Amino acid sequence: MATLQDPIELSAPATSRGTLLALRTALRRNWLHFVLLPLMLFWISPLAWIIITSLKSRTEVFDPNAGILPAVLQWGNYPAAMAVAPFGTYLINSVLATGGILVCELITITLAAYAFARLNFPGKNILFTLFLLQIMFPIYATFLTNFVTVRELGILNSLPALIVPFVASGYGTFMLRQAFRQVPTELADAARLDGCGHLGILWHVYLPLVKPTLIAFSIIAVVTHWNDYMWPLLVTNSESVRTLPIGLGLLAKSDSGADWTRLMAATVVVVSPLLLFFVIFQRRFVDSFMHAGLK
Repeated sequence: MATLQDPIELSAPATSRGTLLALRTALRRNWLHFVLLPLMLFWISPLAWIIITSLKSRTEVFDPNAGILPAVLQWGNYPAAMAVAPFGTYLINSVLATGGILVCELITITLAAYAFARLNFPGKNILFTLFLLQIMFPIYATFLTNFVTVRELGILNSLPALIVPFVASGYGTFMLRQAFRQVPTELADAARLDGCGHLGILWHVYLPLVKPTLIAFSIIAVVTHWNDYMWPLLVTNSESVRTLPIGLGLLAKSDSGADWTRLMAATVVVVSPLLLFFVIFQRRFVDSFMHAGLK
């Protein structure tokens, strides 16, 4: 019987060594995941806190003995928050304003970037320097002049007032110009021999090759203008043209005190379209940053 047990007893240490070796191999190959997992949990913790708070009662928010999770889920906080202001109208206005700004910016930065990257004209370098100077100024420094311009145009308290000051982007022009400069000129020359003009070359040659850059800029533009609070507050004074961040401000008035449960519920409503947009186009978003060069 001893001769039969010896192989079994000898195989146990070998199995342990094999398991340890497999664990070391997994750690060596996936060490980055183990490093990023705590960072991901740290990054997502504010969003989790917002969602949990939106489902609590008002007494649980400030009760240290209440615990992290709510005793009873208060789903009524969401319709109560939506009743404070016409959030449906605010949502439509945010979509129209953000979408209008994005479309206008994509058109203007594409044409401007192509001109700066591939065309020669007098004052080109001076004009491009002015575009770069625009990036250096904080956006709040231009609010006064933009407000005067919008008022002179007679479009205060309207959706065009939310769009007009942002129809061009110096940062987007610079970003796309650098991408256009990476495109080989031989491709444009070949398209020109086939009879394409500047718009044809731009549409058939340049834009398909810089699509990741366009997507990356679109992400930045959508998030920036969707969350903009100051400019809509300055140029609108009626509920019919205000945006979602203004609705959040109504829930946080200092004179009546902030109802944190309703405020967090409204915050979830405001950020949900961006989160849904990211979930649907997640692969596109990742590819736009991982493959922003020419293949």
